[in-house]
Amino acid sequence: MARRLSAMTEEAMLEGGRSARKNLESAGFSEELKKQLEERVAAAAFQSQYASAHSIVDMPASAGQGTRDIAGAEPWTGKENLHDVTLRMLDSSIKPIRTPFKIPNPVDMRIKAKPNESAGVRLARAKERTATYTQAQGSGPSDKEREAMRREMRERFSPGARPMPATLQGLTALANERIEDAIARGQFDKIKRGKGVNVTTDHNANSPFIDTTEYFMNKIIQKQEIVPPWIEKQQDLAREVDRFRSRLRAEWRRHAARLIASEGGSLEAQMRRARAYAAAEARLVEKAKIEQALRDSSSSGEERASSVSTATEAEAAAGETLQEESLPHVSPLRDPQYLNTERSFLELMVKNLNAQTRSYNLMAPPVAQKPYLNLERELNACYTDVAPDLAEEIKRRATERARGPATEGPKAAGILESLSTSQTVRVYEEDHSKGYGLKQFWRDLFAKKA
Repeated sequence: MARRLSAMTEEAMLEGGRSARKNLESAGFSEELKKQLEERVAAAAFQSQYASAHSIVDMPASAGQGTRDIAGAEPWTGKENLHDVTLRMLDSSIKPIRTPFKIPNPVDMRIKAKPNESAGVRLARAKERTATYTQAQGSGPSDKEREAMRREMRERFSPGARPMPATLQGLTALANERIEDAIARGQFDKIKRGKGVNVTTDHNANSPFIDTTEYFMNKIIQKQEIVPPWIEKQQDLAREVDRFRSRLRAEWRRHAARLIASEGGSLEAQMRRARAYAAAEARLVEKAKIEQALRDSSSSGEERASSVSTATEAEAAAGETLQEESLPHVSPLRDPQYLNTERSFLELMVKNLNAQTRSYNLMAPPVAQKPYLNLERELNACYTDVAPDLAEEIKRRATERARGPATEGPKAAGILESLSTSQTVRVYEEDHSKGYGLKQFWRDLFAKKA
């Protein structure tokens, strides 16, 4: 009963508030009992305020880490915090291990025979090992190779250089351009082709990157000597474009040499004048390159400063060339009258070539399509290519004209002279009103000496 009354008194003190405390004080409790009750009230309040810390302190030493984490966690507030949400999502994303765990593919520790590799795979592996060994044994590039690499990098990263394509389609177009350049240089002329060629090893037969159906289709096309239509049209188009450009350059070279020679002067003066026109053409090309580089550069002051310095160096080099050769300063050679005369024909030729190019582009793949021709661009390229050769063309024309036609040895007798029996020739005046026919010709041919 005493314990019960003590518990009720304590509960009244904790939950009753100020009124309960006043009632207890007025009931006649001793000071010692009041002090004990106040201490217990303060201890209960402190324990409720720091419940997690008391739970950790009062936990036995045999409790596990999970029990300790739960005891030290914050009390539930009715909402899930971000930490618990993240842990739950990570736990749900991993598929639980099957119990009992079973190894799907047992490891076979037995010694196996060496796999049979094809000749192509072994050859490729041997080449790779040989290249690796050669690179490891090499002492590095020589001075000439380093200089060539530096020059190539300077040309590649110069303002007017062509940027390296970053897409697969651009790389394919660049490879196609390199192949066409190699064909134009004749590097594919010595390759044997046709039915009489004996192919000892076909590395594509065992290539894992080529489908079997594609391989056999390529072999059939190769044996039948079948060429896609757009390949034949590409060769015809390239041949016509080369013919047009060669004719344009030959005609302008002949006309420009005649135009320079018509101004008079000695042969040396004419050749010096031709070299001056070539220097003017070079200055014009260099100026166009610098303007294009300044137009394409997006905006960096260093690039602009380097372009301006390049322009200054080019002008200084051109000035030194003029001083060394004492060439007159002239404008690039142009002839408006010649252009007015030939423009209609040239425009018709360009129109026909563009029509042929359009027909080719309709059947060719995108990476192999050709750009259309422009008359002004072709004329500028013609002027640039022909200008350095004008001096030699003038010299050749002058020397050939001085020598004249070659006449060596006695002239061979004609057929009529060998058949004729008369060694002397006499001319008679006859009346041509009657006509001169076969009868008269036969009579004159075998006439006896008078």
